[in-house]
Amino acid sequence: MSAALPERVDVARQVQGRRVYSGTLPFSSMSRLRDALATPQGEARYHVEFDKDALGIAYLQLRVEAGLPLLCQRTLEVFALPVVIDERLGLIAREEDEAGLPGGYEPLLVADGSIDLAAVIEDELILAVPVVPTRPGVPLDWVDPSAAADEAPAPANPFAALAGLKDKAGAK
Repeated sequence: MSAALPERVDVARQVQGRRVYSGTLPFSSMSRLRDALATPQGEARYHVEFDKDALGIAYLQLRVEAGLPLLCQRTLEVFALPVVIDERLGLIAREEDEAGLPGGYEPLLVADGSIDLAAVIEDELILAVPVVPTRPGVPLDWVDPSAAADEAPAPANPFAALAGLKDKAGAK
């Protein structure tokens, strides 16, 4: 069963009921992510499932797809960075519980028993933003074409003359 995204959810009840949430979340509602975007237009599609695995570990399966509008730092053009997130977040009550999570789980600290799902989605999208956004297909090694054309032959080694003097002195 799919439902709209509530503001905060009680994690224990969500896991027990094996709740599923699907929908879209506009970038304009994500205040922390919005600052990293070139424009707040657009939205992220999400699918959230609460459940327990065979070992009884409560988890949140999060799938998010979005085209983040970023400013390319090479061309200064806006481009949409395709982002696909598929994470299994192990729900832990204390930081010490992180060590008990099996491989493939990322920890999600639920200190007070409830979480803001929109904030979790926003956190994952923030982590997907590159430090230096560069549009796919833009070469990373940049060469100034005017500098390549003006390239002069390398100057002679200044110590070559000394080597010649040394050879003359050794021949005497």
